[in-house]
Amino acid sequence: MATPRKRQISLVDTPYYHCVARCVRRAFLCGEDTLSGQSYEHRRGWIEDKLHFLTQVFAIDVCAYAIMSNHYHVVLFIDEAKAKQWSINDVLERWHRLHKGTLLTQQYCRGDTLAKPLLDIVKATAEIYRKRLIKISWFMGYINENIARAANQEDNCTGRFWEGRFKSQALLDEAALAACMAYVDLNPIRANITKTPESSMHTSVKLRCERATKSQQPNTLLPFVGNPRENMPKGLPFELTDYLQLIELTGRCIREDRRGFIENSLPSILNRLNISAENWLIITTEFRTQFHGAVGHEDVLSDYCRHQQLKRQQNLSHCNKLFA
Repeated sequence: MATPRKRQISLVDTPYYHCVARCVRRAFLCGEDTLSGQSYEHRRGWIEDKLHFLTQVFAIDVCAYAIMSNHYHVVLFIDEAKAKQWSINDVLERWHRLHKGTLLTQQYCRGDTLAKPLLDIVKATAEIYRKRLIKISWFMGYINENIARAANQEDNCTGRFWEGRFKSQALLDEAALAACMAYVDLNPIRANITKTPESSMHTSVKLRCERATKSQQPNTLLPFVGNPRENMPKGLPFELTDYLQLIELTGRCIREDRRGFIENSLPSILNRLNISAENWLIITTEFRTQFHGAVGHEDVLSDYCRHQQLKRQQNLSHCNKLFA
């Protein structure tokens, strides 16, 4: 039996989650339909624009993404602490960028004087919105509903566009996070759509490469802030240069026309995470087939299962085998 969505998200265990949404129709989400010859490439931009926009509204940051022909991947970071710091005005203004809200919330934002009972209603409503703005289901739902409506209108049809609700995986530690991000960023190379990470259109790694040439990081993606240390700022616990080097090396190895291996002089990110080069290649090419549920080392996976009251530790044998 599938795990209920509300039990898949556990902020006690991790703020990082890998989500996948897949198109249900034969016609493509993006790319070009080889039968009809019609191009849907512009829809990649729809999704990419939505992702970047929503990071400015939700207390959710994007770590990695890849928009493919009939599905897309995204790795998300839920910033619960940030949401708790928002004032009522902050919450309402953010929510009003997505929805109209209520008459009372609109009056409050305009600065109208409200009686105490009405003000209490506004405060209660703001707390509901605050909780929604850290929920992955609302984040993904906003993207998928808008894309489905636009695609149906463009295709002049009605009915279901997505294969159902998105799928999500908890990434419980740094090894799982790094492996999943690499798996997502390397999607176009595995699909033989492109040859190099920096030429992978509509991916986070291309955006990071473009900014890296200017010694910058994208302001719409969660930044790399270096290896773990005291007083560490919010961000990905790796060095940007290490990650990009690892993606480049891995991309060369998994190309269909040029199978290879990662040299013995492993990038420092793999040494720190204690993942062998052989296992790394398996993980980054078969992440979704190797792991069906939360991913991480045995200790954090056990904690996650206990918190979620799961009787069986799914993925345990694969995690023990590959993250070693």
